[in-house]
Amino acid sequence: MGKRHERRRHVPQRTCVACRAARPKRELVRVVHTPEGTVLVDESGKRSGRGAYLCRQQVCWESALSQRKLDRALKVTVPAETIDELREYAAELPKQLPTEFGGEKEPDKGVSV
Repeated sequence: MGKRHERRRHVPQRTCVACRAARPKRELVRVVHTPEGTVLVDESGKRSGRGAYLCRQQVCWESALSQRKLDRALKVTVPAETIDELREYAAELPKQLPTEFGGEKEPDKGVSV
């Protein structure tokens, strides 16, 4: 008699520590501080330890590494050699992801005259 309601699947959201954009978890890269004390990229997102998420773009990675945002999120001082390894990983990522609006910047949200 009635319409069957399709059940929508819950998509976990995470926030990039650099740009603070909330995105689906699978669109971000997790960096983890493991119980052993190492900091590394966790592509699977399942390693144990304290994690922080970054967008898959060089701009966010450079911001997180140069401004120590990753250190604050992981609550640890990331060693210089690890920062170099993370920069090498980031070099393989695109410089900047296209926005959902198709341009480089978001549309103005001011009052139109």
